[in-house]
Amino acid sequence: MKVRQISIFLENKSGRLAAVTRLLGENDINIRALSIADTTDFGILRLIVNEPEKAYDILKREGFTVSVTDVIAVAVHDRPGGLAEVLAILEDAGMNIEYLYAFTGKSAGDALVIFRVEDPDEAIGVLTRNGVRVLANGEVRGI
Repeated sequence: MKVRQISIFLENKSGRLAAVTRLLGENDINIRALSIADTTDFGILRLIVNEPEKAYDILKREGFTVSVTDVIAVAVHDRPGGLAEVLAILEDAGMNIEYLYAFTGKSAGDALVIFRVEDPDEAIGVLTRNGVRVLANGEVRGI
């Protein structure tokens, strides 16, 4: 139930983000979710795409510094306190969240959130035992 995330190191200069998105679009790769963390000199673009292996190969071939990371996609009740409930489950299990970002779509009244944790398999187990819906890679790609 892990999801493959593409991370791209980008120089913080005009046109770099546009170049990545153009390259992916020209190769029929659809971006499902994204996040950008930046500093003065560089940024890290994190993407959930419909074809992560293909995206990785294309970006690498074009000279981008790119990596693949396992993350988890979680359906969070779309109401006040919904995210807090999921975070409390992870906190009670002593799990640290490295980062998270919201997904662009909704599924059955739930918001979708991408989580990066140290041990995705352990987090998946903790969440599912507590009734939280963790989405499979194929589900995320299809939304």
